[in-house]
Amino acid sequence: MLNKENITLHTLDNGLRMVHVMRNSPVAWCGLAVNAGSRDEIDGHYGLAHFVEHTIFKGTKRRSSTRINNRMEQVGGELNAYTTKESTMLYCIFPGEHIERAIELIADLVENSIFPEHELATELEVVLEEVASYRDTPSEAVYDDFEDMLLAGSQLGHNILGEERQLRLLTAGHCLDWLKRLYVPSNMVFFSLGNTSPDKVFKLAEKYFGILSHHKKGGKRKAPSLVTPQRKIMELGLHQSHTIVGARVPGMYDNDRFAMSLLNNILGGPGMNSLLNVSLREKRGLVYTVESSMVSFTDCGMIQIYLGCDHEKLKKALKLIENTIDSLAQTPMSERRLDSYKRQYCGQMLIASDSAEVAAMAAGRGLLYYNSVSTLQENIDCILSVTPSQLQQAAQQITIDRCSILTFK
Repeated sequence: MLNKENITLHTLDNGLRMVHVMRNSPVAWCGLAVNAGSRDEIDGHYGLAHFVEHTIFKGTKRRSSTRINNRMEQVGGELNAYTTKESTMLYCIFPGEHIERAIELIADLVENSIFPEHELATELEVVLEEVASYRDTPSEAVYDDFEDMLLAGSQLGHNILGEERQLRLLTAGHCLDWLKRLYVPSNMVFFSLGNTSPDKVFKLAEKYFGILSHHKKGGKRKAPSLVTPQRKIMELGLHQSHTIVGARVPGMYDNDRFAMSLLNNILGGPGMNSLLNVSLREKRGLVYTVESSMVSFTDCGMIQIYLGCDHEKLKKALKLIENTIDSLAQTPMSERRLDSYKRQYCGQMLIASDSAEVAAMAAGRGLLYYNSVSTLQENIDCILSVTPSQLQQAAQQITIDRCSILTFK
């Protein structure tokens, strides 16, 4: 859980920002949050961010891939990474007494990776299998195609995994250039969570990351243009329909994001009492699943309502979604009802914050994008401050006439 008492910030002389979260636990986390994702790729290199995430573990000037894999696992720890459209997270989970081992390993990967060609060839097949297999799960693939449709014409509007033709052209040189351009002190944050003192963590980070001195950085990102709402059906011979209804919403720096986040939770959050779950599933049995999610980028965002149902029930389900959003857009919610939803959402936030993984990643992302780390109470206060009028205005941004709809069937 993040609060003022357990967060310590520091910046190295080379510009690398750092955050340590004190947590009384024998298990610790540390890693790098890098402001580099698939939207930073250039045409012809789609999939490079994700490919680097896979291949950065394949060899350094000091270690083979086997030694890299064993370094944390030998003490019961884990080394992992993931890529989004705007960021890459490279991190370790480990028994806390091995904090130096974890920091040194991550620094070695960033500073000394060499991307051996034979390792790239092997890992390419793994990535290509991932590219091929995600299409086998239409409930996941429909999200990627929807984002491509909603963000068409921008660098946000292509699949993180890339396509086989372009992936086969990537070389060690491309991977090394990606690190040199984007894995630089000014474009990264080091984060850690555990019971080691902040002073010790920062001294170790200085020891291993302090030699980073390159300041090259990628080009400025361009916000995607608004596109006209679209309706698209892809006939894939599926036994049920998989549909996304969604629209552009404010990005991570917009003050309206808190009202939109609350609206998203009310519509289709994890609770069984979400409006759409009650209306479509519990009362009428129209869908197998209905859920809403919100994605915030630095310059825009998306809200996406997913539903899976039999083909013949789709039209009625979509009409109920339209009616539910219209009701919220036309009439302000009562203070009493809104307070109930706020309490539920804040309770969910409290429970989620108890996860060390959530706290560690939130600290890293917060410092990376806001140059500060928001506490749980600050986030709760923002949700509690949302008014009925603000919630209504949020709903007016995602009425059906503003939404695009994509169906796989």
